[in-house]
Amino acid sequence: MDGSAISALQTYDKHVGLKFQLYNSLFTALPFHRVEKTGVLLAIFLIHCEEGFAKELSPNEIITSFLQQYTNYRTEQEQTDLLFRFVQYAERQVVLFDALEDAAFREINDMNGVGTLKQLQTQVVQTGTQEQLKEKLKDFSVRLVLTAHPTQFYPSEVLGIINDLSKALVHDHTSQVNSYLRQLGKTPFFKNEKPTPYDEAVSLIWYLENVFFQSAGKILSYLKNQFPEAVTPQQPLIRLGFWPGGDRDGNPFVTAPITLKVAEELRGSIIKCYYREVRTLKRRLTFKGVYQELVELESKLYNNLFIPGHKADITKEDVLLPLQQIKETILRDHNGLFVELVENLLRKVELFGLYFTSLDIRQDSSVHNELVECIARRTDALPKEYVQLNEQEKINALLQATATVDPAALDSELLQDALHTISAIRTIQQINGEDGCHRYIISHSTSALDIMQVYGLFRLRGWQPEDITVDIVPLFETIEDLRNAAGVMKALYENEAYRAHLQRRRNIQTIMLGFSDGTKDGGYLMANWSIYKAKEELSLLAKQYDLQVVFFDGRGGPPARGGGRTHQFYASMGNNIASKEIQLTIQGQTISSNFGTIDSAQYNMEQLVHAGISNALFNAKETTLTPAEEELIQQLAQESYQAYSTLKNHADFIEYLNYASPLKYYGEANIGSRPSKRKPGKLNLDDLRAVPYVGSWSQLKQNLPGYYGVGAALEKLEAEGKWEAIAQLYHRSLFFKTLLDNCEMAMTKCFFPLTAFLAKHPQYGELWNMIHGEYQRSKRYVLRLSGAEHLMQDKPVNLQSIQMRQRIELPLLTIQQYALTKIREMNEQELEPASKKVFEKLVVRCSFGIINAERNSA
Repeated sequence: MDGSAISALQTYDKHVGLKFQLYNSLFTALPFHRVEKTGVLLAIFLIHCEEGFAKELSPNEIITSFLQQYTNYRTEQEQTDLLFRFVQYAERQVVLFDALEDAAFREINDMNGVGTLKQLQTQVVQTGTQEQLKEKLKDFSVRLVLTAHPTQFYPSEVLGIINDLSKALVHDHTSQVNSYLRQLGKTPFFKNEKPTPYDEAVSLIWYLENVFFQSAGKILSYLKNQFPEAVTPQQPLIRLGFWPGGDRDGNPFVTAPITLKVAEELRGSIIKCYYREVRTLKRRLTFKGVYQELVELESKLYNNLFIPGHKADITKEDVLLPLQQIKETILRDHNGLFVELVENLLRKVELFGLYFTSLDIRQDSSVHNELVECIARRTDALPKEYVQLNEQEKINALLQATATVDPAALDSELLQDALHTISAIRTIQQINGEDGCHRYIISHSTSALDIMQVYGLFRLRGWQPEDITVDIVPLFETIEDLRNAAGVMKALYENEAYRAHLQRRRNIQTIMLGFSDGTKDGGYLMANWSIYKAKEELSLLAKQYDLQVVFFDGRGGPPARGGGRTHQFYASMGNNIASKEIQLTIQGQTISSNFGTIDSAQYNMEQLVHAGISNALFNAKETTLTPAEEELIQQLAQESYQAYSTLKNHADFIEYLNYASPLKYYGEANIGSRPSKRKPGKLNLDDLRAVPYVGSWSQLKQNLPGYYGVGAALEKLEAEGKWEAIAQLYHRSLFFKTLLDNCEMAMTKCFFPLTAFLAKHPQYGELWNMIHGEYQRSKRYVLRLSGAEHLMQDKPVNLQSIQMRQRIELPLLTIQQYALTKIREMNEQELEPASKKVFEKLVVRCSFGIINAERNSA
């Protein structure tokens, strides 16, 4: 370990490790019901777990022996009460640890170091590439799309406490910290009801108001000051997107009224932010010719925000114009005093308008297909024989349709709402502006018809071609869909009506590529490589048709869902892949872990901006894969795919996950409004959503979607004499190295002793051993490539964070597996005692702390 790594680790230990030990001692005073000295007993239990797993004991054996040796509790109720108290205590330990890492963010991370805008400025000046930067920024931006995918278990009340706790920890206000910890002891972590889509939206709007509004403004102001000619209002460098209230893919609770309500809430939130900033400006700008302008602007904002029934009569220009006049007056008459405060607000208004963030609409292609067939069956807008037509004939019928369809003519609330949603987009654009809602994303896009059906639905709701101010965005997810994506887009580009639509949309086509379902379908290496190849083919295709293609990446938190060290992926893209913009989803705990504070949000947004710009200016030639390297990765991906497919197609695969993990209880956690499965009925891999799929493997501490098949592929190609070529690829290609770095993270979080008792199971032992064998193989080969002695050796701070979190969650993992064992025993004996419900609740409660402890998965 070099000197800088040692220094970083010492800093982390000082600001997080030691403080955790100090403040954790305050937990002994927390008001836990019935059980005294919970913290002391939990500390003993943790050591007992570590020693027990070292002796190859099962969770059941570990907990049984602990209760016998260290407590006098002999009734089942007394024992489960203690376990619930342990869960309650550990949940709050995780909160404390989250708050400590948030508070220490500036100390742990160099805010002016590698990957920041400060470094970019230095690089640009040293290389004399100011003109190239100006050219790049004309059409470059980073678009972060916040989603409500349920990987965040903290209720909003706890998120507020974390925020306050972090501030108190920054200043070492011990008495405040103690008060907040006591508050945590009284605050429920468990949600008795699922949140509504509107609840999810309100929770994420808190981040918009308190984090993104400030951090994005700081970034834009910095860039504007350093490169005044490069940043223009016409091309904001940072854009935000929003899915809660708009994403109805498999979520029956997202309706057109909900979409309108969320859009209204977003508008109100940004006006509130402007109102607060103007009131703050009034305290500084007390000058003649300035103060009165601010008073009038404040009054207009107030009326639109607080007066019941007041008609929304303020526009973006109504906010920008007085601020621009104030800026000119200050520069002319008041020596530029505090002008930077006005410019900062101007940047924010240019960025956020009156919509705050673009509300995306997403729906599954199967719903559109059903909707169009219903329209043909129940109205005269489409031919009665529509269902019997081939694909091109269906597209022609949709393009020729001129009638406006009344939703009331349809026989399903879901289909009626689908049409009302198209009308809702127009309403939002009228009130919040076009940027308020201008994208329609189609899940499971498999053909040109899937996209043209949406275009046709806009026409069937009365939109004229020239008025369709909406980008239609296909989403390709499965391995097969990714392979066919270029063919689908080629058919669209050659469709005269769609090509005319693209011309009206500035000849820009956005295409979404989903990591999560790709990994579930094809395994880790194949999913990542299929997306890379799809981007390559789609970039070339767009050039051939003189179009700009923008890739929108559907990424989750852990590497298995496209997360991990995300900025490295964008820095590793070669010049054969379009890089006009970086667009990605920010989901679940990734929002709180990477963007939960102003400092962390600014730092991580800067990393993405830097990755996109520096790659285009300095690195593109170096990062582009050669044909030989592409062929080698293709071979690795194919071998990995074969290994993963063998596992996935095992007759007991999905039942193994259901048997050993808390999968069946995911929906009872009440963390999201969406169901765990896309369709009701028997459990199958296709309908199982990626979040519970990956999350269940994570709670099993097997994490197979993040590495399975990697070792098998490396072993096979070594046997073919290609190891030297693989080693050269690893050291030259940032793309390949990043894939394996994230694979290391997934494996670091594995803990197979937790489930080793399944190795001899008569039905599932074979699967456990297959997974464990591939983990050991993948670990061995990855370490051989990196030359390290242990996983994540080159990232000591990240490793330390993971290891500390693993110690916090180990009691939870043990308790959860113990409870699952009890439930399985009851099921096998066909018993339904009252205690079964207690153990099921214990399983669900453990999920909270386990998932939250995985915060650094992003």
